[in-house]
Order: sequence, then C-alpha cells, then structure tokens
Amino acid sequence: MYVSRDTRKETTVHLSAILGIALLLLVPVTNAMWWLLGMPTIYQSTLELKPTTYKNYCKKLHYLVDKQQELCGLSYNVLMIVGHGAKMGIEECQHQFKMSRWNCSTFNDTPTVFGGVLHVKSREKAYVYAISSAGVAYSITRACRIGELPDCGCDNRITSRDTKGRWKWGGCSEDIMFGSKFSKDFVDSGEDRETPEGLMNVHNNRAGRRALRKNMKRLCKCHGVSGSCSMKVCWRHLKPFRSIGQWLTKRFDGATHVRAVRKRNKLRLRPSKKNIKRPGKKDLVYLDESPDYCYRNETLGVLGTEGRLCNHTSYGMDGCRLLCCGRGYQTALRKVEEKCNCKFKWCCKVVCEKCRYEREEHYCN
Repeated sequence: MYVSRDTRKETTVHLSAILGIALLLLVPVTNAMWWLLGMPTIYQSTLELKPTTYKNYCKKLHYLVDKQQELCGLSYNVLMIVGHGAKMGIEECQHQFKMSRWNCSTFNDTPTVFGGVLHVKSREKAYVYAISSAGVAYSITRACRIGELPDCGCDNRITSRDTKGRWKWGGCSEDIMFGSKFSKDFVDSGEDRETPEGLMNVHNNRAGRRALRKNMKRLCKCHGVSGSCSMKVCWRHLKPFRSIGQWLTKRFDGATHVRAVRKRNKLRLRPSKKNIKRPGKKDLVYLDESPDYCYRNETLGVLGTEGRLCNHTSYGMDGCRLLCCGRGYQTALRKVEEKCNCKFKWCCKVVCEKCRYEREEHYCN
C-alpha cells in the first residue's frame, strides 16, 4: 500500500509528540521544570485537554510539584493558560537577547528546557525567572478578563480609587492582583526560601510580577452629545508583553550581585560589596558571575557565538566586535527576494512587485 510523503511526515511528527509526552511524564521533578509547558509539543498537548481528562493528566505531570498539580486541577484550561504564559516568557526572552552573546537558547532534548545554563545562579537565570513569572501572571490576568477562568473576572476594587471627578471608573479593568497571586502560588511553590538560590529565585519571580504593575495603562472612552466629552469612563489595561520584556531587560543590565547572609535567624540577600545600593523589590539579583558565552560549552548548553549573524556597523553587543568576542567575522552575499513598489489598488487590495537583490551579511568566526 502506498503512503504519501506528507502522511508519513504527519505520522512521524505525531509519534514523536506522543513519545515526547510519555518521556516527560516519567521525568523526576528534580530534573525538570514547569517551563516544559511552554515548549511546542507539550503546549500543543494542553490545547487538546478536555473537561473529563484534565485532572488525571495533571496528576501525571511529575515535573510539576504538588502545589502546581493542585492548581492545574482547578480548571481544565488552567494548564493551557499557564503554558501560554511560559511560552510568552520564553519567546520574549529570545527576542530581547537575540543579538547578545547569550541568546536565551532552549533545547528540545532536555527536561530543563534551557540546558545547564540555569545551574549557574547568574543574571541570565535572574531574567529567565522574572520574565517567566511575568508571563504566567500576564496570561492568567488576560484569561480572567475574557472569561476563560471561573474564579476571576474584572477588577472591581479599582472603582474605590478617587479620581477627583476627572473620570469615572467603568469597563473591565484587568485584575492584575489575581494574576500575580496565581503566578506567585504556581511559580514560587517549587522554591526553598531557606537556600540562597531559592531566595534569589523568589526575589526575581516577584520582580517579574511587579513589572506588570508598572506597565498598566489607563484607557478611556468619552461619552456625550455630538462627540462632546461630558463624561469620561476609564479602566486599567495591561500594556503589550513586549513592554514587560523591555522593562525587565533594563533591570537585567542593572542587576545587583548579592550574597546570602543569615540575620536574626533568617536568610536574607545583601549586596556582595558594601558600597552597592541594596536592591529593591523591582530589581533583579544574582549570586554568581555569568559564564563565558563566547565559546561552546556542552556541559552548560552554551552554544557560543561562532557562526552568529552580527552587525558590522554597530558598537553595541550586536556588533561584530563584541558579539564575535574579538575573533573577527566573515562577509557573505545572500540573494534576497522581497516585496517592493507596493501600491493600493481600488478597491480594495495592495499589489506589490517582487524585487531581487543581494544583501551583505556578516558572521562571527
């Protein structure tokens, strides 16, 4: 019997997905993290959950701690929403660092998702934790607003805030408090606050959630006769997640090197040097210096920068001088075909020509 190439390909992909999920169900919690929910195969499987099967599915996810499995069982689409948040965090991390020596690489063949890089308690680990926590809080908050979760909705507490008569609260303000609380319960539940690493992770998780509060905006709509604005109704809304990523990237650049000290029988994080300002709740912190991302390191899962595309006119981290770590670069000409000379044609479409040209690109040695 003849089987088409497309059919064989679909069968192979389907079997790979099944084997991948089966393997992950057997992974010990100590070797895996909830970030797996944001990886393509696992995230796709959460979209296929049904109200009759999700509770049993949650109990089989051994890479989730008990509290996370409990929260997973609250509603059949919680896992999908958390997975979407994890996916948002991973993708935003990769966008923000796409032209840096460390580009937030993920790996499909390891349950730790980011490889061994997160074994180092560096500023890169701080960013991953912060953007991931923010992603879950963002995804949950947005799901509340559109009615995907039964236990939350709009933030009605905002109506008690005094506007001094400049506007009235109305519409549906997004409930960032519920989203942050859920993210805290889910993301922080696997951390041991009695260890320096656990304390660092909890601090950075909280910084990620605080970034959401700093990136809320007020939207308003005018009401009145003949377009007048005799009454203005406003509500609070989350900015695009890209704004969260940019906010945390600034905190990444200014992250504080800390050490753990025990004071009054409680473990605390303090700056590693006396002349450094104590970090606030919105700042990122790290315990270890970053590894060398210039060269390939199989143990840590560092890919190095050899072969990376660089910008030969830039003096920043994306420039060939810094990204290539002083090793130099090679120039290549690549043939490119793009749309050009686009015109609007009545009515109603845009017609473009196809232009072919050669583009000069530069790659690290």
